Amino acid sequence: MSDGCCGTAAIEIERFTAQEQTGGLPVVVIGAGPVGLAAAAHLAERGIHFQVLEAGGQAASSVAQWGHVRVFSPWKFDIDAAAHRLLEADGWTAPDPDRLPTGAELIEDYLAPLAKLFGSRVRFGAKVSAMSRLGYDRVRTNGRDDAPFLIRLDSGEELRARAVIDASGTYTSPNTLGAAGLPAHGETGLFVDHALPDVLGIDRDRFQGRHTLVVGAGHSAATTLLALAQLEDTPITWAIRGGSAGRTYGGGDADALPARGALGTRLRAHVESGRIRLLTGFFTHRVSTAGDGVEVVSRDPSGAEQTVLVDRIVSATGYRPDHSIASELRLDLDPILGSTRRLAPLIDPNQHSCGTVPAHGVDELSHPETGYYAVGVKSYGRAPTFLMATGYEQVRSVVAALAGDWEAAREVRLDLPETGVCSATLAEAQEQRVGLATGVSGGLLSTIPVSPEGDGCCG
Repeated sequence: MSDGCCGTAAIEIERFTAQEQTGGLPVVVIGAGPVGLAAAAHLAERGIHFQVLEAGGQAASSVAQWGHVRVFSPWKFDIDAAAHRLLEADGWTAPDPDRLPTGAELIEDYLAPLAKLFGSRVRFGAKVSAMSRLGYDRVRTNGRDDAPFLIRLDSGEELRARAVIDASGTYTSPNTLGAAGLPAHGETGLFVDHALPDVLGIDRDRFQGRHTLVVGAGHSAATTLLALAQLEDTPITWAIRGGSAGRTYGGGDADALPARGALGTRLRAHVESGRIRLLTGFFTHRVSTAGDGVEVVSRDPSGAEQTVLVDRIVSATGYRPDHSIASELRLDLDPILGSTRRLAPLIDPNQHSCGTVPAHGVDELSHPETGYYAVGVKSYGRAPTFLMATGYEQVRSVVAALAGDWEAAREVRLDLPETGVCSATLAEAQEQRVGLATGVSGGLLSTIPVSPEGDGCCG
């Protein structure tokens, strides 16, 4: 595989960079994850000057946090088309299209080579703290659209941009443990892990033999529960707000997504056997130390309380977008999901799974702030229906619009089977020795936990 620094594509990008030194302001892309780097690839192909700002020290630093997890969709759905063309021109060989990569493999075999191809156009350790328009606060209107964006970094450095593509994601802003959307009293720092700890790998010692409470009814919670179930002498309690775990269990053999149904069947078996203790109607209200452990108190809307004593807590309650860096920009956000208002009905998790979200692009992603676009999982707000391939189509459309090619921008299409990329078949998972796949994980990607030996948690 090429190291992404010496081929034809790299030469062309460097030549374009030299030509652009006096060619006006760049489009700034926030985030060097899968969707941010896909945006960079489309900008490069369109000949648009750009700069990628990544808060972490490497490409896809958030993905690296769950590198032990195998994504649900195979490689053929994980690689952006423009990125594929640039990398292939540089001598890169694409991975097996039908294989399911781990997060670490996604970085090593795709995202890191792509970031390297762009050279100095990707800046690491560049965290955006605020954005505005040069000389304009949110109130001032006349001439606003002609003013460049002003982007301030944590370091105090300020940059200017002609447009902003915000692909900063939601991984660093998880939902609270508290059931009402507010932090539970005392939850901060009290033996609480966020979703998808590496239970079978580097985090094993934190969980082995310790009573763990997993809070949440999504597939991140299910993934962690099934991994914990492999640890001997490790008590497990699972807490959900609902009165039944039926939604997490899914439809079993009748589920339209076979692997999701298999996951639910396995999880149900652990609950029914007593390996996993299920608490329903659990509204986390207070967390406090109790000896060497933690006391977790639920208080439901009627005031009834439940209490459980544990050693550790895994909060798998999902994620939310952080729009604070754009507080001086004019955003039109759906009051429920936190996406744009036009996108919200298309991604409503009450109506859609990741495979049934229709294709959408620049028109659905536009805000009153001309030239600002939140893309990728951040564009979905609190909806957990995001799929990487959908994000790639978003940035293709947005970049086409920035290039003035509105015909291409509005010819939005996404050639995916209705549910196929939201799951791997059980046979595929078994063939690759990765166990049972799960569904969408907290608005990130669908996931399968991988043990240090390479087997999945339920193989």
